[in-house]
Amino acid sequence: MAQTLPSIVSGEGGLSRYLEEIRRFPMLLPEEEYMLAKRYAEHGDTNAAHKLVTSHLRLVAKIAMGYRGYGLPIGEVISEGNVGLMQAVKKFEPERGFRLATYAMWWIKASIQEYILRSWSLVKMGTTANQKRLFFNLRKVKSKIQALDDGDLNPEQVQEIATRLNVSQEEVVSMNRRLSGDASLNAPIRASEGESGEWQDWLVDDHANQEEMLVEQDELDNRRSMLAGALSVLNDRERRIFEARRLADEPMTLEELSAEFDISRERVRQIEVRAFEKVQDAVKAAAKRQMQALRTVEAAPAH
Repeated sequence: MAQTLPSIVSGEGGLSRYLEEIRRFPMLLPEEEYMLAKRYAEHGDTNAAHKLVTSHLRLVAKIAMGYRGYGLPIGEVISEGNVGLMQAVKKFEPERGFRLATYAMWWIKASIQEYILRSWSLVKMGTTANQKRLFFNLRKVKSKIQALDDGDLNPEQVQEIATRLNVSQEEVVSMNRRLSGDASLNAPIRASEGESGEWQDWLVDDHANQEEMLVEQDELDNRRSMLAGALSVLNDRERRIFEARRLADEPMTLEELSAEFDISRERVRQIEVRAFEKVQDAVKAAAKRQMQALRTVEAAPAH
């Protein structure tokens, strides 16, 4: 992997030129990816590794754009993501049946997040798992609940975010105030020939991004699988109440479920809370097993 990668030149047009350059690298078919990975793993073929890396630079750029709101130079964020990608290529084992994009996504995100945490003096307090999760997910949840205004959140929004991220309301208020001074990198840019747009617009391609689609589908399948496994820990009544209250597009009311099971509304609420806790514990256990499996792969000696 000694060959150099495209670099982002600082300045207004640097990012757009970089994105145009990396889009020239061809996407790999599954068979091509497998053979290249085998050549690198078994023979140390650096040309094969270089092709694996360059074919996934668009994936890094796409993931990096999701972190553009943390007030750090987007070029440095992408560069950190590229470091994670190269680590993933070094550790990748094609015989396990996964695509490189699926495996590399975790390395890319980890590398970027570590860089952000190192760079943000405001989040030195963010040392616990809950605080890190809050730091990296607060904007996303605020967008989902339409809390788009600057400044303090209202009590209902604070409670909703705290529930969704499993943190205290005080942590939500504190982190939101720390991030409120963060400059957005959604600013418009102006490129050559009078073209203009926002930073993320330059990632748009005329064709479907196969790597992104693959990663998103794998993530969705993984979440569905973990949820399905978690639901198996519930008895019939718990599952019915949990699905009706937490998973339905139009959740049933406590009164409706009270009538269905001939129990009090308070009892329905208690069952719902207990079922949620059981599902949450089961999902956490499944995620922990996945991380342990990933660490086992990472710790395995290179071929």
